[in-house]
Amino acid sequence: MKSTIVKTLMVCIGLVTALACTDQKKEINYPKTDLAQVALIPKPLKVVPTNSAFGLDNKTVIFTNQNAKGFKEVGEFLATKIASRLKFTVPVNTSTDESVERIIYINQTDTLASDSPEAYQLYIKNDSVLLNARTAAGAFRGIQTLRQLIPEHSNDTLAEQPMWLIPTGKISDAPNFEYRGAMLDVARHFFTVEEVKKYIDILAYYKYNAFHMHLTDDQGWRIEIKSWPKLTEVGGKTEVGGEEGGFYTQDEFKDLVAYAAERHIQIIPEVDMPGHTNAASLSYPILNGNGKALKPYTGTRVGFSTFDAKKDTVYAFLDDVIREIAAISPSPYFHIGGDESHATKKNDYILFVEKVEKLVQKHGKTMVGWNEISQAKIDPSSVNQFWNEPHNALVAAENGNKIIMSPAKKAYLDMKYDTLSKHGLNWAAYIPVNDAYNWDPETYVEGLSKESILGIEAPLWSETISNSFELEYLAFPRAIGYAELGWTPAAQRDWADYKNRLVGQVPYMNYMDINFYRTNLIDWGD
Repeated sequence: MKSTIVKTLMVCIGLVTALACTDQKKEINYPKTDLAQVALIPKPLKVVPTNSAFGLDNKTVIFTNQNAKGFKEVGEFLATKIASRLKFTVPVNTSTDESVERIIYINQTDTLASDSPEAYQLYIKNDSVLLNARTAAGAFRGIQTLRQLIPEHSNDTLAEQPMWLIPTGKISDAPNFEYRGAMLDVARHFFTVEEVKKYIDILAYYKYNAFHMHLTDDQGWRIEIKSWPKLTEVGGKTEVGGEEGGFYTQDEFKDLVAYAAERHIQIIPEVDMPGHTNAASLSYPILNGNGKALKPYTGTRVGFSTFDAKKDTVYAFLDDVIREIAAISPSPYFHIGGDESHATKKNDYILFVEKVEKLVQKHGKTMVGWNEISQAKIDPSSVNQFWNEPHNALVAAENGNKIIMSPAKKAYLDMKYDTLSKHGLNWAAYIPVNDAYNWDPETYVEGLSKESILGIEAPLWSETISNSFELEYLAFPRAIGYAELGWTPAAQRDWADYKNRLVGQVPYMNYMDINFYRTNLIDWGD
């Protein structure tokens, strides 16, 4: 009895035959191409080349499993990207054109070796590409690999029209960690909806699945709360350096959430508390707990602000804030910050975290907080984000909490690359591209097991950046390496191999107009 995969492939080829008159096709002698030599990032688990090519051109059509949720949309996303880059249209589930000669079929299957919902397989032959995945998320990760396989230039000698040669073979792939995130601080400096969307687009290309938005801090409150309008009317007007701030309306935030969801990325909102709260307390002084006069803050010092942890009004306020954001945020997570709350007495801090956790749970979310929250008695379901105190990560793991690995000395994108960097800070470390890549999230905290690690996140704080150009300078190419740390097992990662594949990303970075840092650690081929 034939396997499901073989049956599906026969259906695909049969469909091609029905669409095109095979006896009239021009026989094409493809040159040998090696799938194993393509500079894929993140590096797949297994690649088996067969040394021929699939010719992507305007005689190609995409078909998808139409009974599986989200698969049609994945096919349409791929067609949109092909049209944008290669300037021709690939029909999706609609073509009856007799000129169709090759097919890309995106199929739902439950027969993959990996249990991961993001696992996928690619079977590439001369006349067909079969992408198998359990879920639309897995199919979406697979088409990012397929996008990277499309060469920069066409081969005009094989057919009457330009053709882009995709190497044939089989790719079997799945992520090492279920959570692979990046964070953007939009509170210190505000970033527009379009700037955020561009960042999300690039992250999706490298198989990130989480985008953490640091929405509030001393310098600004960036999300509309309808029951407390002064948060944006007052708190949204400032940012570091004294320039005009900004905020997202709830409709704009929902637009960002939907945009990310189309790319199978969840947006995790963060409202930082009980510290980092000057903008909120400035908007509503009744919330203030440090006993000092309030004024707009445009500097970068931390640790001076706090909510009043013993005041019922504070919790009524937070109940409203969490309720309104949870209603427009489908992610299961709600981040409460919790870091650097130096102005909060320890007992007050513990009381605060424990009460806010219950509010988060009341609104159907799982609490995430920076590693300081492990000082409180928190539920094992809550998530601890490690940034600077290994003992807090170990305490959290002992309590049953999952850990997101974001060590400042290795994963903070706002750290300078080196002494020549134009932007960034260096209080944690200089993080050159090789140091950003050459560490293992599974062994970084001694005594922390892989079973306790939810995944990896690369935070980008915005004290020194205020637009996409500066954001990209700090994020890239390091964010590309962090994508591999989250996806590819340590045994398959190698700096010498990676830096060569990184050079292969230059055409994409140029196409996306990414202002990446051209470190001299990499031979960019200039």
